[in-house]
Amino acid sequence: MEAVPRMPMIWLDLKEAGEFAFNAAVKKSAVSVPRDFEGCSTLRKYLGQLHFLQSRIPMGAGQDAAVPVTWTEIFSGKAVTHEDIKYEQACVLYNLGALHSMLGAMDKRVSEEGMKVSCTHFQCAAGAFTYLRDHFPHSYSVDMSHQILSLNINLMLGQAQECLLEKSMLDNRKSFLVARISAQVVDYYKEACRALENSETASLLGKIQKDWKKLVQMKIYYFAAVAHLHMGKQAEEQQKFGERVIYFQSALDKLNEAIKLAKGQPETVQEALRFTMDVIGGKYNSAKKDNDFIYHEAVPALDTLQSVKGAPLVKALPVNPTDPAVTGPDIFAKLVPMAAHEASSLYSEEKAKLLRDVMAKIEAKNEVLDQFMDSMQLDPETVDNLDMYNHIPPVLMEKCAALSVRPDTVRNLVQSMQVLSGVFTDVEASLKEIQDLLEEDEAQERKLQELLGRVPPAPGSPPGLAEVSKECSKYVELHEKASFTNTELHRAMNLHLGNLRLLGGPLEQVRAALPTPTLSEDDKQVLQNLKRILAKVQEMRDQRMSLEQQLREMIQKDDITTSLVTTDRSEMKKLFEEQLRKYDQLKVYLEQNLAAQENVLKALTDANVKYAAVRKGLAEVEHKWNTTVQTLVASYEAYEDLMKKSQEGKDFYTDLEGKVAKLLERARATCQASQAQRQQLLER
Repeated sequence: MEAVPRMPMIWLDLKEAGEFAFNAAVKKSAVSVPRDFEGCSTLRKYLGQLHFLQSRIPMGAGQDAAVPVTWTEIFSGKAVTHEDIKYEQACVLYNLGALHSMLGAMDKRVSEEGMKVSCTHFQCAAGAFTYLRDHFPHSYSVDMSHQILSLNINLMLGQAQECLLEKSMLDNRKSFLVARISAQVVDYYKEACRALENSETASLLGKIQKDWKKLVQMKIYYFAAVAHLHMGKQAEEQQKFGERVIYFQSALDKLNEAIKLAKGQPETVQEALRFTMDVIGGKYNSAKKDNDFIYHEAVPALDTLQSVKGAPLVKALPVNPTDPAVTGPDIFAKLVPMAAHEASSLYSEEKAKLLRDVMAKIEAKNEVLDQFMDSMQLDPETVDNLDMYNHIPPVLMEKCAALSVRPDTVRNLVQSMQVLSGVFTDVEASLKEIQDLLEEDEAQERKLQELLGRVPPAPGSPPGLAEVSKECSKYVELHEKASFTNTELHRAMNLHLGNLRLLGGPLEQVRAALPTPTLSEDDKQVLQNLKRILAKVQEMRDQRMSLEQQLREMIQKDDITTSLVTTDRSEMKKLFEEQLRKYDQLKVYLEQNLAAQENVLKALTDANVKYAAVRKGLAEVEHKWNTTVQTLVASYEAYEDLMKKSQEGKDFYTDLEGKVAKLLERARATCQASQAQRQQLLER
């Protein structure tokens, strides 16, 4: 897999700058940067100097020295103006992330160095967007909203992990590690896909949402296939041949889903999919054949095997706007004392500590919740999946419609096979007659020899008899081989004939042939209760996310710089404590939400125990339903092949019939001549 063609990456456009009353030369060099590493360096320096400037001069929103700052919003192309120097910083930071994403996507990643460089660029991009999301207001413009920035972060981390996966496969790392790295790529892209599927995010992104969503959805299935491919390879190394088959089967299924989703993607994507199909298809066919004929190990269900847990080996590389190694000398160092700024930084650290403490609790609970829900494998949308049984699936409707305009399908097939059977029988009868003639001639020859005793041997039989016997043996051999094929063809026809009649009949009969679940009132009550608790789980998640967002926004807007200027240094600690109390109520709500999780999960566990029998029954019906659909579709698709093979059989036997008929005439004539010779000897 190390030679697989590289998948394309998503990159972001840079924002265009408008009005800002700053030194024109400095402004121009900072917003019209070259699309290379030097451009990244310039943006970082400019960001740092802006930070130094705003810490000394009141240029923030509503402050005395604030001036209009204008930038173009990416998705709408509209100019957005705010009188706030932090808006200038935010836009520069956005462009830093966008430029890193562009540089990461530009490289073809065919070399080890290219993979490393792209991986670093995507991590830098994630770092820039993370700093922007966590340290700046989200109301400046649509392209810097919390949803969009979170989406960008997951996309960049996913692409960085994808580069790392390419490097790991190039280095022939252990199969289990490669599987975990690939699984983490899937996790990042799933997070991105959830954002892309969110209606609010989709409306913000506009037309690019569909393109991004298609690519990300395809990659989710593709890298899930890669993960299971390497889990299969690990099973192979451990000589677990049954597990190997199911992992390769799962990889093949997921790859097929990726191929379906890749419609309209560029040729590089198609090449990667074809390459991977060759690898996975070959692995699966070989593994299945070996297990069927050599190892005979039971093939476990995929859901009985341990799921592949992702290994996040990339991270958002942090941005430090005040790092002198990046920003260079502080050009505003002599303007004002830094005391107020230093105190503000200390307060910001207190806020950051509060956020870290709260987020640690949230993330711990979220991890427990995610693991629990993953183990349950319960999707509120498809927990009963009953609606699917109310309709004939589109793939089957398509086959029924195709047969409705070809009403003679079954009759044509039966007639074709009857003609074949007739020719087959005629050939068999002619060969039998030839063999009987030859056997009779041989018997008459033995009787003559017995009568003649020691009389000098009779002249030899007509020379054509040996040739007839030889040719007859050849035709018999051909007939016997073709007979096996003919038998198999009849068996296949009998297997599919009933299904073809069903597909060509009324739709009500087709629907009646598909299995449907039968639920008792108790079963329905169990399902209703399970759905209610799953809704509670989602409500708990949503509330938690909302409270977290409120906390982040509250911290973001919490600026006490004005108070710090008039507060004595000795009173700073007391002021910090007073100001931080404003977060207490929100923290209480979060604590209540987190504490409720244990009870909700206990209720879900109890409901799931009761649901187990219902789930098993539904799963069995769904399996039968899918099997029936697949069998009917297979019968339809087998029709053309049966007709083709039937015609080939008729052509073969028609040709053979002509040859055997001629041979029969020769046999008769030759046997008659042989009999005449024997008669002459007897009359001497």
